[in-house]
Amino acid sequence: IAIKARAYGMPGARVDGNDLLAVYQVVREAVDRARAGEGPSLVEALTYRMGGHSSSDDPTRYRSAEEVAHWQARDPIPRFRRWLEANGLWDEAREKDLEESLKTEINAAVKEAESKGPPALETLFSDVLSVLTPELERQRSALLEERGQKPS
Repeated sequence: IAIKARAYGMPGARVDGNDLLAVYQVVREAVDRARAGEGPSLVEALTYRMGGHSSSDDPTRYRSAEEVAHWQARDPIPRFRRWLEANGLWDEAREKDLEESLKTEINAAVKEAESKGPPALETLFSDVLSVLTPELERQRSALLEERGQKPS
């Protein structure tokens, strides 16, 4: 895919999407180019989808255990963690501190979100499409009428 960038007059780069440092370098170069006013870049990050296509997909039907094991060994998260540990940038104590800090932050955000209550039902139809399809407009009107509200 990266080669297609040539057709649009921009640079393209293919990178190992399982190598966080390689991805960072390539994306950093693309961002620097864009910020310098040199236009867009196309980055193709090759990786492996560990999970199924959806929650109803069973990847064991089309993937062998060996294939999955092969790619699990290249998982970018443990791979980067090993690099951080080898370079003295990560350890169990830092991880525990970060987990506690994140739990506190997440719990506060959840509490704040829950305190706001549910959004108005009619927002199901707003802020998604600039113009509702005729079917969605019919559904919105039916919902509002059912709720005793006059459709606008």
